[in-house]
Amino acid sequence: MTPTRNRLDEHRWHWQHGPIDLIVGANGEPRALRAAYEAAWERFGSVLQELVGELKLLRQPVQAAAALHDCPLQGPVARRMWHACYPHRARFITPMAAVAGSVADELIGAFARTGIERAFINNGGDIALYLSEGQRYKVGVFADLAQYSPGSRFAQDAALDAQLTLAASQPVRGIATSGWRGRSFSLGIADSVTVLARDAASADAAATMIANAVDLEHAGIVRRPASSLKDDSDLGDRLVTVDVPALPLPLIDFALARGVEQARRLREQGLIEGAALFLQGQVRVTGIDKNEARPDTTRASLTTEAPCSKYAAC
Repeated sequence: MTPTRNRLDEHRWHWQHGPIDLIVGANGEPRALRAAYEAAWERFGSVLQELVGELKLLRQPVQAAAALHDCPLQGPVARRMWHACYPHRARFITPMAAVAGSVADELIGAFARTGIERAFINNGGDIALYLSEGQRYKVGVFADLAQYSPGSRFAQDAALDAQLTLAASQPVRGIATSGWRGRSFSLGIADSVTVLARDAASADAAATMIANAVDLEHAGIVRRPASSLKDDSDLGDRLVTVDVPALPLPLIDFALARGVEQARRLREQGLIEGAALFLQGQVRVTGIDKNEARPDTTRASLTTEAPCSKYAAC
């Protein structure tokens, strides 16, 4: 299994290595772009092997009693994963909750150089950004991951559930989305939770925790042990959501309020900059202009402008 790369258009590449599936895009001077792409590509080739070498530890929960210097991992991506999850250690979390964002953060560093105007690494919808002075990205959010298929006509034509503008003057450099309809498991019932943070790893871990918090007890919600759905899941036998029935509005409000409480707590701690929470056509936001995040028929995925519009978030 070797890394592959294919050019999508003038500004975007598709890179893949085993389960790591990236869309990489940048704008800037041609010479600087060539150097940045090659540096990122060279680093990309070794990331998967490093993670596989520490996979057993990466699937272990971050212990509540752990001190910040207790990280047992060695590789830079693995350590970034652990440190992103460390603030959430009072509840169950493993470093795998931040894997996609951490990989994106590792590679975006190659673009932080003179001559690059802006760049993004989209790792399955968890996105790391580089923005030079005066630059910005427009970010679109689809809330229901189950209705999104990469490359489908739906992905190209569907109306957005939220649209945000991220400028270089803002601290946000990472975006991540989690929910029970995504490719990863969730303990909660949110269709999706999109988080903005200072880096993608932090956004990834926080999105997982906020999505888990959007929850309630209801006889119609179907949950299964994660191990019965994926034998090597880091969640073990913990029950994950596999189906959510149509809920009455008061229950939707209750579940979303629990998620918002968690998001506000993380924002007060300086761990995130904002979050948008979606459940069955309803949306709640914190740290984001309510006019930018609007309820719609729920859909799924997080994309940046044209560059990532065909790739689903999770």
